[in-house]
Amino acid sequence: MSITYSNDTALSYAHGASDVPLSYETIGLAFDRAVAAHASRTALVSRHQKIRWTYREFQEQVDAMAAGLVALGLEPGERIGIWSPNCAEWAVIQYATAKAGLVLVNINPAYRPQELEYCLNKVGCSALVTSARFKTSDYIGMLNDLAPELASCEPGKLDAARLPSLRCVIRIDEETAPGFFNYAQIPGLAEDAHREQIRELAGTLQPDDPINIQFTSGTTGSPKGATLTHQNILNNANLTGVEMGIGRDDVIVCPLPLYHCAGMVVCNLVALCQGSSVVYPDEAFEPVSCLAAIADEGATFLGSVPTMWMAQLDHPEFAKYDVSTLRGGFIGGAPCPIELMNRIVDEMGVSEITIIYGMTETSPVSFGTSLSDTLERRVSTVGRAQHHVEACIVDQDGRTVPRGEQGEILTRGYLVMHGYWDDDEKTREAIDAAGWMHTGDLGVMDDEGYLKITGRAKDMVIRGGENIYPREIEEHLYTHPAIQEVQVFGVPDDRMGEEVGAWIQVREGESLDEQRVRDFCQGILAHYKIPRYIRFVADFPMTVTGKIQKFEMRNAMARELGVKEQETA
Repeated sequence: MSITYSNDTALSYAHGASDVPLSYETIGLAFDRAVAAHASRTALVSRHQKIRWTYREFQEQVDAMAAGLVALGLEPGERIGIWSPNCAEWAVIQYATAKAGLVLVNINPAYRPQELEYCLNKVGCSALVTSARFKTSDYIGMLNDLAPELASCEPGKLDAARLPSLRCVIRIDEETAPGFFNYAQIPGLAEDAHREQIRELAGTLQPDDPINIQFTSGTTGSPKGATLTHQNILNNANLTGVEMGIGRDDVIVCPLPLYHCAGMVVCNLVALCQGSSVVYPDEAFEPVSCLAAIADEGATFLGSVPTMWMAQLDHPEFAKYDVSTLRGGFIGGAPCPIELMNRIVDEMGVSEITIIYGMTETSPVSFGTSLSDTLERRVSTVGRAQHHVEACIVDQDGRTVPRGEQGEILTRGYLVMHGYWDDDEKTREAIDAAGWMHTGDLGVMDDEGYLKITGRAKDMVIRGGENIYPREIEEHLYTHPAIQEVQVFGVPDDRMGEEVGAWIQVREGESLDEQRVRDFCQGILAHYKIPRYIRFVADFPMTVTGKIQKFEMRNAMARELGVKEQETA
């Protein structure tokens, strides 16, 4: 099974012509097919909950929950949110909602009340499944603050002024509270008629039906609800799994949050499509619990962002854990420095590393390296267009640029989202009349179709009329032996518009100062690209998925310098 690439065009266009056909089925049917093929094999392990289910046991949980959701009066097309860290219940809800025809709304576990209120109301959630708490967040308390009506209503009959669409709240624990159902109660609500309704829905739900809403973590404005279909995410999972060489004997460790597309699709759904096992080490990423999961479960595959790989390698107890069963993994969400890739290969013995690139709006994977690509290809590019994916690079006027020239990355095909929920204007801005998804990322495609990400269009720094791309500066600074991590961004400046700022994480045992950083750039980078503002930091502001937030650094510098905060162009 392979992708065929044609290099007979001088333009930055590529098509991942594939001998793996697209499927056209719902997630529910794919789930039952996987159970029929792998009934007695391990499907799901949630180590922190001491849960281990075979595919058949998993199906029993899913079918019972799906019937219970129908018993609550939830009808196909209604939205149901899930606000929780990683747990077995999250996976059950993922597949139960698909079988019931409900649209699952992934809510970031880090959200505060105002963000939760916005998301629930934006998509009109009828129900919410929630953990009781996560770290320092008291979810039940926050919900009672948003909907004090819970204290006096029957479960399933909420009528809240601030959450007008929300009727039902389900808590994932054994404690009781007024107005809440307990998760364990829901399957028991189902009667034979509800179970029969689930069976009937299997024949009426359509692959093109919306099935999932994921809120994009935009740096400005309110999050947008990327709406994905069965067809979108099921095919993306299957084709990504095929390209990564995952099979039924693989054990996939997933430390990534399930609310995010990488966890939900590239771990959960990939495992389902390939008949593999998926393991949750903990409710959130911790280096030791991840290493222990690899060792104890004989894991063969690990999906993580670079910061997670690095945290495991750098942990003082790394050598205590036997990770020799690992053969492969994927890295996404951020560039992978060559030093990190070398350490993954040399210290963890993981040679089959795939770099993936994409976005929530593309289900998520659109580009990836192959197992036969050289190490240099895997650290300098994000690979080539994946199975059945079209891609091109365009200039500011929307014209496809020649190979080797920088422009915005566009993708097209089965993977492009249905649209942003209830936002036709933003949808039209993102998906043009020809069906191309505008990623907002800048890149260069070489003669063989490999894509190099050169930055975000919005991250570009404009200093005195000069366009500066942070990625170029970062790549040079990464070569300094004392620098472990660096992020470059624009800082507002009254005279120049913007100046270049850099936050640097110094390797343990090394020392560095601002002048030595600037000296390292002299003669290599143009003078206007050399950072004016340099700060040495212990860590960077990140999302819960490990993505570094440059806008938070820019805002912090603006506050420190007493200049007006502004967005980069």
